Amino acid sequence: MAGHEIEIRSATSDEIDETIGCVVAAFLTDPICRFAWPAPHQHLDAMPLGTRAFAGASFEHGAAHVAADFCGAALWLPPGVHPDVATLEKVFTETAEPRHLADLLGTFEKMDKWHPEERHWYLPLIGVEPNAQGRGLGGALMRHATARFDEEQVLAYLESSNPRNISLYERHGFEVMGEIQVGAGPLVTPMLRRPR
Repeated sequence: MAGHEIEIRSATSDEIDETIGCVVAAFLTDPICRFAWPAPHQHLDAMPLGTRAFAGASFEHGAAHVAADFCGAALWLPPGVHPDVATLEKVFTETAEPRHLADLLGTFEKMDKWHPEERHWYLPLIGVEPNAQGRGLGGALMRHATARFDEEQVLAYLESSNPRNISLYERHGFEVMGEIQVGAGPLVTPMLRRPR
């Protein structure tokens, strides 16, 4: 994709399935997703439900950003908008590997405590499907959002569920706040970005 502009835009309400499909593919090797759903069929069945509960509100607020070809997506929640925690907990309770459930729920509980109290945008999910990785889509998705946050002079917050992605977030101004790890669960890294 080098050499030409990557088009990033908000997904419409008619494009929810394509956008969620991208996220599901992008998270096929994500440590926390595969801790929850170790078998591929578990991930493919449950991740769409988890995505809707965790970040579905992004579509209602025009904050589900996609690459034009649906190879990359970033699902942002505006200040004051939150994940559907009750539905997300139900999805995990009904679909996750039973021996990992307590550690998963504990991880999400700790994640909630790291959110800044100040007004902020929250990024529950960002991903690029495997065949499109390494082409700059993740960076383009981040630039699209952070330009707005700088203009609005507002904080942004995320948790990195994959250590490989931390350097991408750092390049876009996010700083590591600490670490979250519960029992046998994978490491999750809360990160905060101050506006520039």
